[in-house]
This record gives sequence, C-alpha cells and structure tokens, in this order.
Amino acid sequence: MYLCYVDESGTSDLPGNTSHFVLAGIAMPIWHWKDADREVETVLKRYDLHEEELHTAWLVRRYVEQGKIENFEALDRVSRRSAVERYRVGELLRLQKKGDSKAYKQAKKNYKHTAAYVHLTEAERVKVVEEIASVVSNWGFARLFAECIDKTHFDQAKARRTVDEQAFEQVISRFEKYLSRTPQLDGRQNFGIVVHDNNDTTARKHTTLMRRFHTEGTLWTDVDHIIETPMFVDSRLTRMVQVADLCSYALRRFVENSETTLFRKIFARADRVGARAVGARHFTALSCACEICESHRIKV
Repeated sequence: MYLCYVDESGTSDLPGNTSHFVLAGIAMPIWHWKDADREVETVLKRYDLHEEELHTAWLVRRYVEQGKIENFEALDRVSRRSAVERYRVGELLRLQKKGDSKAYKQAKKNYKHTAAYVHLTEAERVKVVEEIASVVSNWGFARLFAECIDKTHFDQAKARRTVDEQAFEQVISRFEKYLSRTPQLDGRQNFGIVVHDNNDTTARKHTTLMRRFHTEGTLWTDVDHIIETPMFVDSRLTRMVQVADLCSYALRRFVENSETTLFRKIFARADRVGARAVGARHFTALSCACEICESHRIKV
C-alpha cells in the first residue's frame, strides 16, 4: 500500500498571479511513513519548529522587520521573537492610525502566516527548507509525481478541462501507472491512497473527478490500483502534505525562475523508467529545454 500526499503551488486561475500552476504528489509505502516523518521532525526540532506547520513559501520569504532590528542575528531565538513581535505590534498600530486599511490587512495577513518562524534568521529559514529537501532526496522508497502547467500555453477550450483538473488527472494517471508496474515482492499487486491538502472547492471537484476516473478511467489509463476518492486533511496537522507543499514550491520556482537548489533535490525523486523521468511533466512550449522537459523526452 502506498500513500501519495498531494499539494499545489501557484494559482490555477487564468491568468491568476503566477505564470505556472504546479500539482505535486510524493508517494511512499506505508511501512516507510513513520521513518520519513521522524526524519523531517528531526530537522524541524533543530530549529524549534517541530510543533509548527512547514509552509515553504511563507518560511523562505524576506521579513523586512528583521532587518530593522539592531543586531538581530546576534540575538538568541527568544529575544528575536520578542523583538519582532514588538515591532509588528507597533507597525500595525501605525497603519491603523494612518488609516491605510489595505496595507493594514496585508501586514496582518503576512504577520499571521509567518509568526511561527520569526525566531529564525532568513539564512536559517532557507537552510531549514534545504535540509528537508535533502532528506527527501535520499528517500529511495519515495516517488514524485507532478504536473507543472505554463498557463500561457494552456488552452482551456481545447483541453476541455480547467488547469487544476488537468493537473489532477495527470498526477493520478502517473501514480496509477507506477502502482500497476510495481508489484510487491510476493507478487501481490500494490494499491494506493491519495492524501490531499483540504480545500472545500478543491475537495468537491477532485472527489467528483476521482469518482469518474474509477468508472471511466483517465485520458491515459484505467484506474484499478488507487483506492477510494482522495482523503482531504488539514495540512497544518499532516507533515507529509507539508513535504508535498515543499515539492510543489520547488518545482514552481524552477519553472518560473530557474531556481535549482531545491529543485535538484526534489526532482531526484521523480518516478523514472530507465533514465526517463515519467513522473513529472512541464506543460509548456515544445521548444522548452529545461531539465524537466529534457528528462521527460528521453526514450525508454
């Protein structure tokens, strides 16, 4: 039995505020789940984050206020948190008095999503993510399935499906094909369950799609080895969905900005048949020569 943890990065809206939408799933046998979870927790404990959600995009961004606190990096973690919280309270009061409701709401949102990480410097926060990506890269038992859609090349009318629907169908198809060709050592067939970050709109849509896939198959394959509809969970409470978030973030930063540090670690886990990376695809111009496209073109 395999668990495939799924999360997304970017917006699926057209045009939206990102050029790409990425849906990624990291799959592993159930007997490796506990060890994988323990390895991630070990990294997070070193940075006092073991009781917090790992949300990569919020973790690695620059916190302007840290640069305004004198000798911030020289402070211990408790003092850093105290200093940032004092600064943030003062900034919110300033924006309220100024009457700038838009800036106030944005600052309040930013502060809420980054509150768990303010005791770490920017370099430490980046290092947390890189260390976890390194852990994932060494999971020989895990497989990455991903669809990276360049929305400037996506024709919804021609595809007859939305961006997120295509991404979900592709990830499901690749997970299914992996399960179908990897029987257990005793010859019995492997099965899988999809565990998805919870979102009310996505949950309804992907549940309906999965029911259809069970009946009609996807465009690429029948679905005989994936059990049930996706299990939707709160990502704040499920560490492996947070790892899927890191995977989707790393892929999107690569296809949008050519950032390779996280990507190379994560892409090492892409499902392969021979040298060809069949588990991940970059849906874009045929002339694209990025690492995903080149790896996907290799003949088996």
